[in-house]
Amino acid sequence: MKAFFTVFITLYTLTLNAQQASKTWIPDLGNGKYKNPVINADYSDPDAIRVGNDFYMVSSSFDAVPGLPILHSKDLVNWTIIGHALKRQVPFDHFAKTQHGNGVWAPAIRFHNGEFYIYYPDPDFGIYLTKAKNAAGPWSNPILVEAGKGLIDPCPLWDEDGKVYLAHAYAGSRAGIKSIIVVKKMNTSGNRVIDEGKLVYDGHELDPTIEGPKFYKRNGFYYIFAPGGGVSTGWQTVLRSKNIYGPYQRKVVMDQGKSPINGPHQGAWVNTPSGEDWFLHFQDKGAYGRVMHLQPMKWINDWPVIGIDADGNGIGEPVQIHKKPLMAKQTMISTPAESDEFNGINLGLQWQWQANPLATWSFLDPSKGTLRLFSAKMPDSAKNLWDVPNLLLQKFPAEKFTVTTKLTFSPNTKLENEKSGLIIAGLSYANLAIKSKKDGLYLVYTVCKNADKDKAEDEKAVVKLTSNDIYLCVSVAEGAKCQFSYSINGTSFTPINDIFQAEAGKWIGAKVGLFSVREQQTNDSGYADFDFFRVEKF
Repeated sequence: MKAFFTVFITLYTLTLNAQQASKTWIPDLGNGKYKNPVINADYSDPDAIRVGNDFYMVSSSFDAVPGLPILHSKDLVNWTIIGHALKRQVPFDHFAKTQHGNGVWAPAIRFHNGEFYIYYPDPDFGIYLTKAKNAAGPWSNPILVEAGKGLIDPCPLWDEDGKVYLAHAYAGSRAGIKSIIVVKKMNTSGNRVIDEGKLVYDGHELDPTIEGPKFYKRNGFYYIFAPGGGVSTGWQTVLRSKNIYGPYQRKVVMDQGKSPINGPHQGAWVNTPSGEDWFLHFQDKGAYGRVMHLQPMKWINDWPVIGIDADGNGIGEPVQIHKKPLMAKQTMISTPAESDEFNGINLGLQWQWQANPLATWSFLDPSKGTLRLFSAKMPDSAKNLWDVPNLLLQKFPAEKFTVTTKLTFSPNTKLENEKSGLIIAGLSYANLAIKSKKDGLYLVYTVCKNADKDKAEDEKAVVKLTSNDIYLCVSVAEGAKCQFSYSINGTSFTPINDIFQAEAGKWIGAKVGLFSVREQQTNDSGYADFDFFRVEKF
């Protein structure tokens, strides 16, 4: 009876916690096991560390602002967003405009001398450093550790003798070279590179497009964990040497094998307080982005083996379901934020803009529990929404989900073509929105194929509205197939007779979110009040 009661309380607690977490994807199975991906959303190029009993993770954020999301976990399975290291992205003027695919590439996070360090690359400007006493922030203003084009994927190492090093790769699109790893010296503060570095590995023959190095030292060996073979088809390579400059031995320690997990690589080795070793990495899932997996890891003859090595050849394969990391205390089910009721004074941490935001784009009204988006003028150069910075977006949270929002639209009656609504954004996009015209308000459905190539929108009027209140919904089915619908009463929804195929963005997955735009200059724009943004099971 006691055992039954214990199990009942455990399941009740898990269920209660789950009600406060995602309604679309829970990796914690509640029975001591987990399923991959542990984050079924686009957190590419993850790096993670343990500080005491806590785990912290960062990932690429490209041009999205705020950037450099910081996630926290107690068990490597249940993760939450706790902040961002970049409130705005530097150089400020450059990132006042959309910069698809640019900005923050693969970062590294470390804890040294009581401080958190994040090194991140901007392929157009160089390698930056930002620091904090608390992982949730505030983070220091970024400083340029090394200026240059094509310097990517930095990772530091503090050696026992006090010397500090930085490993990084090169982006061929900017540097004119790629598939190599270099190691450079830094000053003792770790905030400036002080030499030209040494080539320690050339991957052209065995590891084409090798990048994303993560630098460690264990049992007298220097280790560089680095993915090769490309994002969607590659493998995890590990290099080791007794000398920091090599020569390095090479070994593939994880590949897809017979598993359904393509391109398993690029990530972080972490250990637990109990001494277990684990590896976090991503999987490229096209329109869904690069989702994060957790693999068991063990050391054999001073080589890591990641995943499960069923045939004993020293090369692991990814797991889909596995026993959770052993922790001293039971952890609560938690997931990155998705829904937002807009009842507080701050937006949920899942939201990001397409450029450094202006204060006039949005305001929260806690007394009404609404988010107000003022219509911002589209840039004169914009051919469509691809180049519009004031899209408020978040990542797809799962393969199947539904988003519903309630919108009250108050346009400037002296203007035409103000537009506010719900959007699925990528290289192509679709949205359902209210648009103001001379003779009133219309619900319009818009699709823009190849938006990144300046193609024109195809906009169709759905219905003329008799009210400025409406419920908008989009359902995303397996394969990232999206169907919009609308409702006047919030109960009965009318579908749009079109299935939109969501597409990835530039190095990122598709996103879903809200927008409010206008074409004309004015001294008093219209606005849209959003009552909630609810992400639910499909």
